[in-house]
Amino acid sequence: MTLHNPSVKSVQTTDAVVATGVSKVFDAAGVTALDGVDLVVRAGEFVSLIGPSGCGKSTLLRLIADLDEPSGGTLQIFGKSAKQARIDQDYGIAFQQAGLLPWRTVAANIELPLELHGFPKAQRADRSRELLDLVGLSDFGQRYPDELSGGMQQRIAIARALAEKPNLLLMDEPFGALDEMTRERMQTELTRICAETGAAVVFVTHSIPEAVFLSDRVVVMSPRPGRIETVVPMALGPAHERGDQIREDPTFFSMVTAVREALHQGAPARGTDNR
Repeated sequence: MTLHNPSVKSVQTTDAVVATGVSKVFDAAGVTALDGVDLVVRAGEFVSLIGPSGCGKSTLLRLIADLDEPSGGTLQIFGKSAKQARIDQDYGIAFQQAGLLPWRTVAANIELPLELHGFPKAQRADRSRELLDLVGLSDFGQRYPDELSGGMQQRIAIARALAEKPNLLLMDEPFGALDEMTRERMQTELTRICAETGAAVVFVTHSIPEAVFLSDRVVVMSPRPGRIETVVPMALGPAHERGDQIREDPTFFSMVTAVREALHQGAPARGTDNR
């Protein structure tokens, strides 16, 4: 068995995600969730999906993650099928709930994906320590999840998603259950983590300010059937250089307004290129 070494990250130059004419119909319910979605996410890019409830944001994320199959169109993840990308462990995924196993220590939770894929114990422990340091929780490896706050648990969930050095991180409202102060701290942490890992991110959120703060581009989706209404590039500089002060910057407010107008009025916003 040949094991991927999670301490060595390959540099990806191929686009992280290429969706071409992707549709999804849930036949049993007679619901068309997605219709003709075309989207490119570049390697290392942070892209947020935002839109009204039921517009297919999470459905698109599940298709990218190979948790479901499209009814039409094609999806490529780093030039591979979604299934092959899953097999090759090219992406990590984090959901709204941290989903940590309460009977395992924090370190053991982080090590779980590596354990499932047969990595040696010493290598798992080294990677866990590295990730605990990355998310700022080096002293909590031997604690249990119920001893951690909600924000700390989410940081551990992100660390677990990064265990195998994925080049793509898929996140479905990971901060949705947190209070506003913790949520803002986590957003700042995430920009730092993404800068250090170089992973591309596809991030589902209902929060316009969150999408603006985190993203290189914000993808605004229409009500069901989900289509891409427009794509708004963020004029805020590199995401990892955006400190908390950016939230008070006039450019930040103008970006929030651009996304809000596109979301609520369906009017064209600055920048409609989906690549």
